Amino acid sequence: MKNNYLNIYNNLLKLTRNKLLYEKITKNDSFSQRLIIFLLHFAFFLKAYKKQNSKEELQKIYDHNFKQIELSIREIGYGDATINKKMKDYINIFYSIIDKVEKWENSKFEDKIFIFREYLQVKNNEEYFVGYFEKYRLFLLNNTLNYFTKDVISLNF
Repeated sequence: MKNNYLNIYNNLLKLTRNKLLYEKITKNDSFSQRLIIFLLHFAFFLKAYKKQNSKEELQKIYDHNFKQIELSIREIGYGDATINKKMKDYINIFYSIIDKVEKWENSKFEDKIFIFREYLQVKNNEEYFVGYFEKYRLFLLNNTLNYFTKDVISLNF
C-alpha cells in the first residue's frame, strides 16, 4: 500500500512540474513556489476524494506526502531546527489553501484570482491559473483515487 502512496505523490509532483505553470509566474521560480503549487494540487486532490474515501486513508496519504516534503527539505541541506520551522509554515499555508479550495465551487471568479495573487504573487496571469485548476478539479472528479495509485500516469486535462 505504501507504493500506492508514493505513486500518488509522484503523480502530484508530475503535475507540479508542468512548465506552463511557471511561464505564467512573474516572480523567479523557487522551491517555495514549487511547493505551493504542489500544495494547491494536493488540496484539490483531497477535496475531490474526501467523500469517496475514508478519513483514515486520506490521512495516510496526507502523512506520506508531508513526510516526502520533509525529506525534500532535508535534501536541500537545512538543519533540523530550520526544517521544523519550515514544515510548520508549509502546513499552515496548506491549511489556508484547503480553506479556500473548500469554497472553490461557490467562489466568485475574483475570489479565485485572489488565491493565486496571494500564494504565488501572480499579477498578470491569474485567469490562466483559475482555468487550469478548474480543469484539474474536473479531471479529479472524473477519475477515482485508484487511478492515481498506479504508476506515474499521463495527466491530460
